[in-house]
This record gives sequence, structure tokens and C-alpha cells, in this order.
Amino acid sequence: MASRDYYEVLGVNRNASPDELKSAFRNLARQYHPDVNKAPDAEERFKEINEAYAVLSDADKRAAYDRYGQAGLNGMGGAPDFSTVDFSDIFEEFFGFGGGSSRRRNAPRRGADLTYTVTLAFEEAAFGVEREVEITRDETCSTCRGSGAEPGTSPVRCATCGGKGEVRQVRQTFLGSMVQVTTCPTCNGSGEVISTPCHTCRGRGLERKTVKKTVPIPAGVDTGTQIRLAGEGQPGSNGGPNGNLLLEIQVKPHAYFRRKQYDIILNLGINLAQAALGADIEVPTLEGKSKLSIPAGTQPGKVFTLKGKGIPHVRSTGRGDELVVVDVEVPTRLTDEQRVLFEQLAKSLGSEVHTREKSFMDRLKEVLGG
Repeated sequence: MASRDYYEVLGVNRNASPDELKSAFRNLARQYHPDVNKAPDAEERFKEINEAYAVLSDADKRAAYDRYGQAGLNGMGGAPDFSTVDFSDIFEEFFGFGGGSSRRRNAPRRGADLTYTVTLAFEEAAFGVEREVEITRDETCSTCRGSGAEPGTSPVRCATCGGKGEVRQVRQTFLGSMVQVTTCPTCNGSGEVISTPCHTCRGRGLERKTVKKTVPIPAGVDTGTQIRLAGEGQPGSNGGPNGNLLLEIQVKPHAYFRRKQYDIILNLGINLAQAALGADIEVPTLEGKSKLSIPAGTQPGKVFTLKGKGIPHVRSTGRGDELVVVDVEVPTRLTDEQRVLFEQLAKSLGSEVHTREKSFMDRLKEVLGG
């Protein structure tokens, strides 16, 4: 291999810190490793990168190289010895082998989240409600208290790994001998073997239980709202925290109210006389009847607003409105008396017709947001 300046090989300056050297090596090793780079010179380039890092990551060899160049290394015993360089964390990150796995495997891990769907009536979602939910999750075994061993017995140290939870094997690569660390097949990484498993949990240390929780649902929730109950999910491992319970809200449709954010929409049918002459009527709201004055000459699609009669804002002050969209209903059946009266009205109104820019349905779509 032709000798190149090692700093140039790694693309760093001569004052680069150890962290900068490692970062440069990581990036180049990822780029030129022959398993991912099929270029003809990838293997030679990768060897060159490793040789440069093997020298510059060793304080004594780096000092000799900085002072005497390649000659300084020859004076220290020839070519770099890769076995003196700790590539373990780098190779495990890239290729799945190396050291450090035991620390990560035994590190505390957060438990999984659980999801539960809560179905509410329209009014319950609007004003809030307390709802009892039943969730099934793992909990510490009540018999063995989480050890996994039958009471009166204890787990013993794994004979295969000596309690380390991992086994080491020497792997031959083109760089030389590499130590491959894998999870112990006997204890699955725990470092212990349970000779007499608990009869309740069968050695898991956990048992499935159904738990009832009374959950307060705040006012103003809607379909798609998610409520998080911290720590009510699956238990963590190795001392890690529990996961969360996520309640996903589904709201049943109302018989005649529709929701648009925090406003509610009511389609209200009035007759021709009420529209033409005006009327004081009662309309339904979420809290009972409310009075509404219909002025004379009201046209189909007219929207009346009842302030503060909508949905309360979630966990804050304020409330939406009720939007009453008026539709003028045309009778489909008339009594003889009504027919005579309409014929008289028709004569007085004449036969002239008028074009309209927007229909009732167009106005209703505007209110509903398309």
C-alpha cells in the first residue's frame, strides 16, 4: 500500500482531537466498507483508513508519527498492530458485532405504551365525563415478586456466560482477528438461569392482569383526541419506567347537531309563514331549549348565532357557538283551505321569477366548511 499522510487519509488537520479522529473514521469506514461499497478499490481504501486510525488513535504512535513520519513507526516495531486498537463500539454500530453490547442490553428500558379506545356520546364529549376502563397489561408477578423463580428457590448464575449475559467469539476478518460479542443463548442475556420457574408466571416475572381505572375525560374532546395516562402502560425492564396508557377518543354522531371545531351546527326547518312574517321560536341546544327570533322575510340559508352555546374549549376557558341554519320548508300536502289561500297569495305575488347567486345548499356548505 502506498504510504499517504495519515491525517490526509482521514481528512483531518494535524491538531484533530481524539473525538474528531473517531468521527472521521466512523464516516469513512461506513462509506468504504467492502460490505456496502462494491468499488474495486474499496477494500484497499478501507485498509488504508484503518491503518491511519490505528496509528493516530494511539497516543505514543501518533507522537512518533508526528515527529518522524513512517520512520518513527518502523522504529516502534513496524506496521500498526490493529489488535491494539479498540474498534468495538464502531464495528458494533455499523455491522452488529463488537464490544459494549452488554451495557446496552442491560440498560434500563421503558415499557411499551398501551392504547385503549373510549367511545363517548356527543354530550359526554362536549361536557366531560368520568369513564371506567378495563385494561389488560403485565404486572409484577404476585407469587415470585418478579424474580421468575418458584418461591423458595433463586436464579443461579449462567454457566455458559459466567453471568455476563454475553459470549465472545473470535471472528477472522481481512483486518485480522475481531472479537464478536453475542447474546448468551442459554440465559438470553440475563446472566441468570431459572432452574425452577414460578408456577404462576412460568419464569417471566410478570403476569397478565385486568385492571380497572376511572378516567376523567375533560370537556371539549373530539374524535381523534388522545389522552395520555403516564405510567399506566407496560412495565419497564432493568429498572426502566413504565410505558403510558393512551386513550383514543371516538364520539358518536348526534341526531341533529354537527360539530365544526368548537361550534355546533343545527339545521332548522321553518314554514313559509314563519319565514315571511317572522316568529319567536324555541330551538334545541346542548343544554335544553333556547329562544330565537326569526325576523320577517328570512331567506333559506340564513345563519343565526347563539353565542356560547357550543362546545367548551379543552382544558381552558371559552366556548364555541351554536350556528342555526334556517331552511324554509315547502309543504308537500295542502288542505283545501290552504290551497285556496296559496292560490290567492300566488295571484298577489305574480309570476315573475328571480335568479339566485347561491342556493341554500351552497350556503350550508359554507357554514360546514365545504
